[in-house]
Amino acid sequence: MTGSHPARRQGGPLLVPALSVLMVILLAAGWLLSGRLVTGAPPLAVAAGRTAAAFVTLAVVAALRPGAWSGVRTAARRPRAVVLLAFLGFFAYYTGTLLGIGRIGASRVGLIVSLLPCVTFLIGIAAYRERSSVRKAAGTALAVTAALGYGFVDGGAAGPASAGGDALLTGGLFAFGGTVTYALYGYVYRQRMADLPPLAALPAITGAGTVMLGLAVALFVPLTGVTAGDWGGILLLGAVLTAPVFLISHELILRKGPLFTSAVALVVPFLIRLGEWALGWAGPPGPAALALICLCSAGVWLTVGGRRPAAPAAAAAAPAPADARRTQGAP
Repeated sequence: MTGSHPARRQGGPLLVPALSVLMVILLAAGWLLSGRLVTGAPPLAVAAGRTAAAFVTLAVVAALRPGAWSGVRTAARRPRAVVLLAFLGFFAYYTGTLLGIGRIGASRVGLIVSLLPCVTFLIGIAAYRERSSVRKAAGTALAVTAALGYGFVDGGAAGPASAGGDALLTGGLFAFGGTVTYALYGYVYRQRMADLPPLAALPAITGAGTVMLGLAVALFVPLTGVTAGDWGGILLLGAVLTAPVFLISHELILRKGPLFTSAVALVVPFLIRLGEWALGWAGPPGPAALALICLCSAGVWLTVGGRRPAAPAAAAAAPAPADARRTQGAP
């Protein structure tokens, strides 16, 4: 795989800025579209359709890329790892975040998911005995405190949570639970799939996730109220907004490193909130809300900053799309 890196890093000086802008736009658009879809379709149906569309897109890209399909077959020969990763990174993560969006809105859930490096830092200390530092601990405390404050302060954000504390609590717990499972996904991916490029591992993982979510929908979710427009939006979400983020974020990690990708993705919560306002789904964000988003982003920056050992490029697969300890940008 290392032999292919120089070719992947070719490109003009505007390529990295263009990829960065495209990734941020796709991430923000994905959150906004998710928020709109769960108002008319069951969150599990959105999660299943989104994962299925991403699976088909990634499988087609892998099939068209010379040499990639042998890696896909290698990943498929690791069924236990594939099933565990599919559950953590797609079934649990998408179910939790989409159920959260239905209760507290996309901007609040997006900010909670932006805590991913902080959550992974805490899991690393508790479960993997990783070393801490004052900088990381302070950054995590600042980010979590600011995110909690934003949830209560920004009454103009889209979502039924503005009408009552119960929705805020349950939606926040759903979103945080999904974020925790995605952080675990990052660790498991690094242990089980780091020797494979993301384009080899992701088709198998998303395929297994599609089966899990599809079975859950078939058994527990009535689809009578889901319209053709809803299915079209779900297809757009998975094929056009979700699958490309995996590939773009991987390319950015190869070119600029995971810390750069983390920093770029910190713009996303701002764009989600401004997008809700621009689309007329929510009122304008107040100064306190914007200040709290800034503080949360600063806390995440403190947590992911500092000198780190180089990470395997394959870790980019973990929605959002890299080793969760180092890269923010989960789709």
